[in-house]
Amino acid sequence: QVQLVESGGGLVQAGGSLRLSCAASGRTFSSYAMGWFRQAPGKERGFVAAISWSGGSTYYADSVKGRFTISRDNAKNTVYLQMNSLKPEDTAVYYCAADPSYRTVVARTPSEYAYWGQGTQVTVSS
Repeated sequence: QVQLVESGGGLVQAGGSLRLSCAASGRTFSSYAMGWFRQAPGKERGFVAAISWSGGSTYYADSVKGRFTISRDNAKNTVYLQMNSLKPEDTAVYYCAADPSYRTVVARTPSEYAYWGQGTQVTVSS
């Protein structure tokens, strides 16, 4: 069992930056792929970014590529999402998720992730 706790959300003006953190419990964090997803009101939860267990592979949604960076520190059991050049359309609740399964390609759909945090609100004002 893995527990995930997100932090770092808030209100920021367009063009600003935020860094989200996701702290994980458990000794097996370093073996899990991790992902960030977001959900805006009235919309489905969508993929934002993912990172392999080693941190050697990262993946991004086209809408955030070049603006967001996912990283992890396995010694601290933490995954991060650095968000730059934020836009009003980035407003959503952001969730981190853990995938304990072995896959040849890092998962990028919500159904592939077994563990979820409670979410943190990000609001970008225009």
